[in-house]
Amino acid sequence: MTKREKLRERLRRRRERKKALKAAKLAERAAHSDDNNYGDDNVVTADPAAQTPREKERQRQRAITALERDVEELGRLSPTQEGNAEIERLRREVEELRREFFANISAWQRLQLARHPQRPYTDDFIRLLFENFSEIHGDRHFSDDPAIVTGMAWFHGKPVMVVGSQKGRDTKQRLARNFGQAKPEGYRKALRATQLAAKFRRPVIVFVDTQGAYPGVDAEERGQAEAIAFNLRELARLPVPIVVAITGEGGSGGALAIAVGDRVFMLENSIYSVISPEGCASIMWRDASKAEVAAEALKITARDLLEMKLIDGIIPEPEGGAHMDPELTAKLIEPFLERSLQELAQLSPEQLLAQRYEKFRHMGQFFA
Repeated sequence: MTKREKLRERLRRRRERKKALKAAKLAERAAHSDDNNYGDDNVVTADPAAQTPREKERQRQRAITALERDVEELGRLSPTQEGNAEIERLRREVEELRREFFANISAWQRLQLARHPQRPYTDDFIRLLFENFSEIHGDRHFSDDPAIVTGMAWFHGKPVMVVGSQKGRDTKQRLARNFGQAKPEGYRKALRATQLAAKFRRPVIVFVDTQGAYPGVDAEERGQAEAIAFNLRELARLPVPIVVAITGEGGSGGALAIAVGDRVFMLENSIYSVISPEGCASIMWRDASKAEVAAEALKITARDLLEMKLIDGIIPEPEGGAHMDPELTAKLIEPFLERSLQELAQLSPEQLLAQRYEKFRHMGQFFA
């Protein structure tokens, strides 16, 4: 088979895949158009066997990946200028399909992206966004908790205090960091750092990515609930600007204990919830396999929380998720931090505290 024949065959396969994707999308829209019809006719299938929504999404993602692979192979095979122009057009169409796919993924899929092991953590953002970082260790009561990183740094030529969750990359690091689940000494260390920032009038920048506070017996013995509650009260009346970015999982009180801020932002594929979907499903249905249903019901995505005015903005991510390009993710976060610090710097400590108080007092009033 000649190169031209191979090119024609690739184009034919690509058109067939595109038609299949469009057909699946139309069928899915038709399935959701009638809320009262839940029969087998509403299931999108690639074969006579019925598929779950997760299987449909995976099939669509595999089809998009196959299209990308074909376009790359066509680029190597195309011998003419017309062929190159056609391939460039195909590449744009595939990129549009992928953008559309990630713009409309489910809450459960966003949760998987938020938990991706290669997602950037606090130490990555410190390296990419700040200068002259000097870490602060210990809570001056019990010990140092590696699950929370704190320290002084410079951001755009101005001194700031950085506080953030840290999960760890490999198994050894995750065990050392306790999988990002802080103990009481971690929250007390964070509070000590923020109080130090208040003493020297430095704004605080917080990065949140944790499943929640550590639920072990030793943590309970040392006052886990008291440490979280104390942080909530003290951060609410800290007289310096606090800007929070939820970069992965924002789980329960373990996240909220360091996320009381004047501005709270979320990365596009991060989540923020009072409980994990698995935990919610286990309580509500006694069945952890219903976690997908729980994820939708809990309204854990950035879009849901922005609609309920629980956060102040959504930070876009690189196509495919923050783990695809940590450097670009940091660049996308940077203007949100800079703009917020500039706005909050115009307020007096009294205005800052009054605004923060009103912000949290108004949360949840739509339930009344």
